Amino acid sequence: MAMSWQIEVTSLEETEALGRRLGHLLFAGAVVSLEGPLGAGKTHLVRALAQGLGIGDPRQVSSPTFVLIQEYEARLPIYHFDAYRLRSGQEFLDLGVHEYFAGQGACLVEWGDKVRDCLPREYLQIAIEIIGPSARRLLLVGHGAAYQDLIEKLKTALEREE
Repeated sequence: MAMSWQIEVTSLEETEALGRRLGHLLFAGAVVSLEGPLGAGKTHLVRALAQGLGIGDPRQVSSPTFVLIQEYEARLPIYHFDAYRLRSGQEFLDLGVHEYFAGQGACLVEWGDKVRDCLPREYLQIAIEIIGPSARRLLLVGHGAAYQDLIEKLKTALEREE
């Protein structure tokens, strides 16, 4: 069973704040699938998540489109995947993703919808929709109890900040 929550952000700053807050809440073994069209802000959101995870320099976070995976040191190791150029789920599996998923880091998968069948049964899905030049609608879907709890914690944290 999955639980979902939709939120709209109207600026880059709001997107960053949301990502930092979510990154702060991520736990060892977390898997996040980021979905949306080109230019939706998936890599930008990953950069904000990395900030929330305590990365030293968020500018080092870039799209791993051509290398397929980037690793960063933070509070938890960050494993940043990009499935855009992959032709099949098998190519994703060939990267050894199950070892990463079973590890103690946070796995952030851009274009996760292209490899959904390869993701663990429980993960956080973030679908990003462009609704304006800087405005986005994000649909967060928690697949599994830990991710449903994560969404609830995020909602509570954001309500406190308002």
